[in-house]
Amino acid sequence: MSEESLVKKGVAKGTSMGGAVLLVTVGALEFLQGISAIAKDDVIVVGVEYTYKFDVTAWGWFHLVLGVIVAAVGIALFTGATWARVGAMVLCAVSIFVNFLWLPYYPLWAITIIALNAVVIWAVATWNPDEA
Repeated sequence: MSEESLVKKGVAKGTSMGGAVLLVTVGALEFLQGISAIAKDDVIVVGVEYTYKFDVTAWGWFHLVLGVIVAAVGIALFTGATWARVGAMVLCAVSIFVNFLWLPYYPLWAITIIALNAVVIWAVATWNPDEA
């Protein structure tokens, strides 16, 4: 096995482990976002009439539960299990969709989570644990 091949595999594994860390971070941010919405913090914009309007408390519980699930899959992703990789990509896609709908309520937070999810999807999709 060539030195260049070993370096590529190491970078892929490191990127995926970074993706797992980011996934746990995304889960924690989703969790905190849920708590913020449930507590009806002043940082959440309510009362603005958008095309779609959702109950902020219900969204808070949804983000809270999603955050716990995302963090749990992120922890499982450290093992490199196939189900965790697929689950991470699916949950990141769901999280991107949910945060897109959440944009009117807290745009900066939602955009940050969307960007982190995109990086996680890329990292998990490019890593092949069988080659590492």
